Amino acid sequence: MSRIGRLPVPIPSGVSVEVEGNHVRVKGAKGQLARSFDPDMRIQVEANQLVVQRPSDQRRHRALHGLTRALLNNMVVGVSQGFTRTLEIEGVGYRAEMQDKKLVLHLGYSHPVAFEPPADISFAVEKGNRTVIVSGIDKELVGEMAARIRRVRPPEPYKGKGVRFLNEYVRRKAGKSGKGK
Repeated sequence: MSRIGRLPVPIPSGVSVEVEGNHVRVKGAKGQLARSFDPDMRIQVEANQLVVQRPSDQRRHRALHGLTRALLNNMVVGVSQGFTRTLEIEGVGYRAEMQDKKLVLHLGYSHPVAFEPPADISFAVEKGNRTVIVSGIDKELVGEMAARIRRVRPPEPYKGKGVRFLNEYVRRKAGKSGKGK
């Protein structure tokens, strides 16, 4: 039995879940998410909990069991609490700013890089234009947007300049030794 898959997903107050076959719709205070799952997985609401059951012990079904439960849990947590990813900007002259809802990054290129937030995603800039917070209800979309922002200027190993996740460890290199004559 999957250790993750067999755990029921608790449904907090203020969150409603509708299950129609393999399609699940979750509504909460922050918004609404819908997703279709594999038709082999059985999803049921029992005693204010979501329960996922699998038809057999085949390798594919065991893998889908834990995946389905984890995705359902992310949907419930997303509409009730939401998700955030924090990015730090390191480097002289590197900064971020908000223009209306758009995030504009100045990262040492000849031009600023702008990001338009997709639906249900919001950006915030804090700590002297050096910290960017990506927040939303869909965990996958929040992570994807944070990764796209980081990809513009990933941290480099010599001086550590660039965009990194909060508490990300950047392995540093020594650089040239500079042998004298």
